[in-house]
Amino acid sequence: MKYISIFFILIIGTTVLCAQNQSPEQKLQELGIELPEIAPPVANYVNVVRSGNLLFLAGKGSQNPDGSRITGKVGVDLTIEEGYEAAKSIAYQHLAVIKNEIGDLSKVVRVVKVLGMVNTTPEFTAHSQVINGYSDFMVKIFGEKGKHARSAVGMSSLPVNLAVEIEVIVEIEIP
Repeated sequence: MKYISIFFILIIGTTVLCAQNQSPEQKLQELGIELPEIAPPVANYVNVVRSGNLLFLAGKGSQNPDGSRITGKVGVDLTIEEGYEAAKSIAYQHLAVIKNEIGDLSKVVRVVKVLGMVNTTPEFTAHSQVINGYSDFMVKIFGEKGKHARSAVGMSSLPVNLAVEIEVIVEIEIP
């Protein structure tokens, strides 16, 4: 009985360790998530600027899997849960931009800072619950490296009536 217990402890420990050692791309694959095509900037800016070992990603807006925009005011046109999913959709886009820039998401050292903007009315106060969609997903993909400093704020409007817009700063390995 003692040996069986030790055997099961070893198997469980190995399984947990292997799950922790999965690359971000393996985690995406396991979740059945395919990163979207990167949308070109709609004005005079770029999707990402690299400065030393930091990537500054431009704000991206919430979008459906088909590429159409998720629009409206959270708390009026969308529920908090729908806002959460809208924020999560931006994480997919940012991961696509990062992967395009550095080739391998395993080169991410840390998600440093997130600025989440929620299109809502002045009475709405659950901004952080909405932006949790982005934050929770980054932690799911990067583990501790995905934990970041963050601001979650409300806006009276966002471009083209987007429900959520998020920008991020990411630290990467220097080749």
